[in-house]
Amino acid sequence: MLNTKKENKLLWSADKARKKNSNIKNFADKISQKYKIDFSDDFLKLHDWSIKNSSNFWSEYWDYGNIIGKKGDQIIDSDKIFYKNKFFSDSKINFSENLLIKNNNDIAIHSLKENSLSESVTWKELREKVFKISSFLNKIGLVKNDRVAAYVPNVIETVISFLAVAKNGCIWSSCSPDFGIQGVVDRFKQIEPKVLFTCDYYFYNGKKIDVLNRIPNILKQIPSIKKVIVFSYNKSDPAQHDHDKFDEILKRSDENSNFERFEFNHPIYILYSSGTTGIPKCIVHGAGNALIEQKKELSIHCDVKENDKVFYFTTTGWMMWNWQVAALSCGASIYLYDGSPFYPSLDVLIKYCEKNKFTLFGVGAKYIDHLKNEKFVGLKYDLSNLKTITSTGSPLVSESFEYVYKNIKEDVHLSSISGGTDVVGCLVIGNVLQSVYAGEIQSPSLGIEIDILDDDGNSILSDEKGELVVKKPFPSMPVKFWNDFDEIKIKSAYFEKYNNIWHHADYIQKTKNQGYIIYGRSDATLKPGGVRIGTAEIYRQVEIFEEISEALVVGQNHNDDVRIVLFVKLKEELVLNDELIKSIKSKIRKNCSPRHVPSIIKSCPDIPRTKSGKIVEIAVRKILNKQKINNIEALANPEVLEFFKNLKI
Repeated sequence: MLNTKKENKLLWSADKARKKNSNIKNFADKISQKYKIDFSDDFLKLHDWSIKNSSNFWSEYWDYGNIIGKKGDQIIDSDKIFYKNKFFSDSKINFSENLLIKNNNDIAIHSLKENSLSESVTWKELREKVFKISSFLNKIGLVKNDRVAAYVPNVIETVISFLAVAKNGCIWSSCSPDFGIQGVVDRFKQIEPKVLFTCDYYFYNGKKIDVLNRIPNILKQIPSIKKVIVFSYNKSDPAQHDHDKFDEILKRSDENSNFERFEFNHPIYILYSSGTTGIPKCIVHGAGNALIEQKKELSIHCDVKENDKVFYFTTTGWMMWNWQVAALSCGASIYLYDGSPFYPSLDVLIKYCEKNKFTLFGVGAKYIDHLKNEKFVGLKYDLSNLKTITSTGSPLVSESFEYVYKNIKEDVHLSSISGGTDVVGCLVIGNVLQSVYAGEIQSPSLGIEIDILDDDGNSILSDEKGELVVKKPFPSMPVKFWNDFDEIKIKSAYFEKYNNIWHHADYIQKTKNQGYIIYGRSDATLKPGGVRIGTAEIYRQVEIFEEISEALVVGQNHNDDVRIVLFVKLKEELVLNDELIKSIKSKIRKNCSPRHVPSIIKSCPDIPRTKSGKIVEIAVRKILNKQKINNIEALANPEVLEFFKNLKI
């Protein structure tokens, strides 16, 4: 087993002033005064109170977070069935009203595109443009619950369109333009949208990529779409087309400034499962559900305050886009980037952060890993305004934690966070009251009762690994799965393994520091000789090697057992020789156990991944075990699968 007796290195603790001035301290003090409880800056005490007094906690956060709308009296409408519990069932809100909270000339959204085009809108301009698109959608006959699809880059027009759709009580669903036609159709056809927002083209890695040429094929396969609205990626160089032009709509539309309020659980957007095991599932989230969870995470856990500048490197096909947009509800400005995070240089995002004085800089773990592997040093950049770096998408290993503090910024809250599309937020996250330890996620999210169970459903102790679960209902559960009339999809997704307990399918461990380490997805764990091993345990050892750029590990059925097969992507011009193979096996044996040592180690040209950058172990495992792979359109680089299909091992 991985040596968990060794203490993970303490890397950062907030100073007294940071704690005193934090939102979480302010919130805890209000709870202390009202309920006569002394939390003494102890996050775990606060969390314990939040899960034992769930109704009070969510009611108090509604007030503290200044949620706009009618709160109602029914905080939790209880039901014996986990996913049928409803929060704020008699409340009324409008999601967009809770984000368009300013009307001044400060910057609300700034956008940078890979081709160096940048633009911004003020809060006043944002409101006006949302009101105009809202009016146009009403004029063409869209009504509450109609679906609107968006095949769009991460630009200002996308946020405006989303807020207009949400304002009208319609349901938004987006894919990034790096999805191919089949991937778009697999998702949007299920929900039968009436309107499609898209762009004329976009840039990635220095290349101009046409989007409009795909639209006729998409419309042919999704007949429900009756109207197409097109953004111009570069207003000085628009493509020619016959569809409605976004900028022309803004010029000719009236403003609809009325905010109709809907039920707290009214659907706001549909997100999709990765689709690596079949047609993507359509996950429906509620407006108030997403709002209260995301605002809690941003304001309380990430300490986002009014006038902060929040950036997340994301596409519109990843839930972190939805999460970042919610930062507007805190009175913060959001900063968007569209393009490759490493083009034309490794430091393009760091420069963006420096120039605009970001206070929160959010990226995927693989971004940090890549900077580390390239030995990038960012200490020369002025990041004095940067308070928080968040990392998600995959586990951030100890070495990458240490890399950030040594090479990016010493005094920063590095918050590894994890949750997902299913909850459109986090189950485990950071906070400034606890210290940051290498390789660890600091804490559970307030108001969410997580636990770690063995296969028999028993809670397990610290330092042992098991299944991440949630034992009590929480607001940001999906409202439903689309077209899941018999509730089979939602049951099979979260409630098959344990009775009436949310099974999140992450393989996780609680540490002596009361933090958490995630070892990968449960469905990707390895079981050689029946012993369960998390893939991240092996990645942690392999990615130490300077010769290795990335790795992928899977289990292959062999001789009535499972053997571990490790694939490594080497840095340019390097070769996987016997000496390196021996060193890799020795490192894994020493730091993990003999059972962790791969039976086979092979080099590969690339690692398959989803559009949001997550490694796709299941697809390779299926190939090696002669099983059918479904929906390769979910992959960013499906062509790499040919290498694994032609492999003879």
